[in-house]
Amino acid sequence: MDGPAGVGKTTLVVHAAQRLHTGHPDGCLYVDLRAHSTSRRSLTPQRVLRRLLRSLGAPDSEVPNDLDELTAAWRSATSSLRLLLVLDDAVSARDVAPLLPAGPGSRVLVTSRQRLVELDVDRRVSLEPLGTDDAVSLLRQLAGAARADKEPEATRELTRLCDGLPLALQIAGVRLQTRPAWTLAHLVERMTGDEGRLGELNAGERSVEAAFTLSYDQLPQRLRRGFRALGLAPTVEVDPLTVAAMLGCSPADAEEALESLVDTSLLHQTRPGRYRLHDLVRVHARRLARTAPTEAATARTAALGLYLDAGRLASDWGPSGFPTGPRSLGSPFTDWREAENWLDTVGGELPDVVVQAAALGEPDHACWIAEALCDYFLRRGRYHECRVALEAALSCADRATERRMDPALRNGMGMVDSYQGRYAEGHAWFTEALRVSRANGDRREEARALAGLGAVNLNTGRGDEAMAQLTTSVDSSEKIGDRWLASTALSFLGTANQLRGNPDAALDCFRRSYSHVESEGRPHTLSRTLACIADVHIDLGNHGEAGELLHRASALAGQSGSPLLYALTLTRLGTAKAAAGDTTGAISRYRDALSQHGLLDPLAEPHYNWAEMHIRCRLGETYAEAGHPYEACEQFRTALAVPDSRTRAEEYARATEGLKSCTAD
Repeated sequence: MDGPAGVGKTTLVVHAAQRLHTGHPDGCLYVDLRAHSTSRRSLTPQRVLRRLLRSLGAPDSEVPNDLDELTAAWRSATSSLRLLLVLDDAVSARDVAPLLPAGPGSRVLVTSRQRLVELDVDRRVSLEPLGTDDAVSLLRQLAGAARADKEPEATRELTRLCDGLPLALQIAGVRLQTRPAWTLAHLVERMTGDEGRLGELNAGERSVEAAFTLSYDQLPQRLRRGFRALGLAPTVEVDPLTVAAMLGCSPADAEEALESLVDTSLLHQTRPGRYRLHDLVRVHARRLARTAPTEAATARTAALGLYLDAGRLASDWGPSGFPTGPRSLGSPFTDWREAENWLDTVGGELPDVVVQAAALGEPDHACWIAEALCDYFLRRGRYHECRVALEAALSCADRATERRMDPALRNGMGMVDSYQGRYAEGHAWFTEALRVSRANGDRREEARALAGLGAVNLNTGRGDEAMAQLTTSVDSSEKIGDRWLASTALSFLGTANQLRGNPDAALDCFRRSYSHVESEGRPHTLSRTLACIADVHIDLGNHGEAGELLHRASALAGQSGSPLLYALTLTRLGTAKAAAGDTTGAISRYRDALSQHGLLDPLAEPHYNWAEMHIRCRLGETYAEAGHPYEACEQFRTALAVPDSRTRAEEYARATEGLKSCTAD
């Protein structure tokens, strides 16, 4: 049985021995090997064997001193016995092996903080801290059910601060038992912060931190450094790449260190390639890291630099989109796909990286990383996470060394609101970003703010303002060489011209937009721009050319990682096929679009309902054209049943008219 310090290995093994002893009539023996004792030296195999032999009745005069002779004597003495032997707190398989009895009817229970992989065993058990309900139950027993039940929220918070660790819960319970005037909320308050959290978990000779320290002290130096670095990781879960950056070693060496720490029960592997420290262990690692401030600063900066590299490389903005901040030196990512895939594995902890950087006094990295992740988040519809990261960065932007970051982050917030259809809020962010950037003389952020304002005005029917702002943004971004921004502004300007009935001007804008981003090869941007060009051709009746462009656009959209973009591009392709008379092909593409739509999160994607109505209306119309009125009516009814369908005026009218036409026939 293995597990971290304080998890309850001794309690469980004693309980198990009490249940099993009746099956071992020749005796039940318990030995504390003291591998992690704070007051007594650990026992050598020789000392343990002498004790065991004497417990079986061997006279002192007949007990040898040599380890080999002791082992032989022990095996001879136990060969015919049925013993239950408990070896508690072993340090290694090497110390356990000589103590194993020879009798086939004997059983040995071993506990250790190490995973004794060298031992051949019938069953291995790895203990973990208690779950929330079990931890609450234990604390209620220790502190008193009536007392705990008066403060249910404080009780649950206290179990969280104790990380479900039985030793921590027992110490907290003792402190409450010996201080009847304390409330549970008072103890929770005293445990605020790293110092208070471990400082309060101390009662007499029992201490959570002392238990962790004994495990740490037995590590070789290389693992001690690795353990300290884990306390500084900006996310709860870590991977070999992050640890390699923090330690300045190869990912293979970092993985070997992580696996070794798993074997010591100081680290937990949550899934292949992902590791985490339990909360209290992480607090201990963080406290140890503070004892080596230079080492800690280097490791922390390296970890943040890795996230910055990944965010910038994964962004469609390209290198020119980030004019300031540290340049990547020796990035482990070979291209944007690798960087994007790595960010995907980090998952929902990405905003925590920015929050941590801000909290740890790294305002520059907090701002750079939030900006770098903005495009990645928006392409995936992860608007809440994007907003959390940007807000955390804005809270410390006044302490950043770069004045550019304040308007840059405000432009990011404007983009989040615009993507979510919150145009009034987006307009306010872009307006403020424009004001600050002009005051700073920052032409790049000024051009971005103008592009954002132009997009908002375009979506809210203020076409004249949009045209002027977008034209200025295009001119400025091309002069300063920001190709991604020029492409984006040109795309919006093309849409403005298309809405005004100027297809030639629209095509010129879209083609220029495409030329700016073609060299980067980012599928999301290329797909979106090709689809815009195809839309103009559909309006002009050039269905063959539109279909060819949309085939290319849909293939790129499939590589983009955005189900919404893929769904809408497939819908456009279906429209092109329907216009060309290929109703069968159109129906197939619309069905594919609905499949992609099904991958979206209806709670996170603000365009979820509109997109479903958009696709189903066109599918219904194509079914009707193909002579399938029943299927057409089904699609129109489903579209009208979408939540808040009446707020989508254009699609609602389209579905209503389609259903009326089908039922009339």
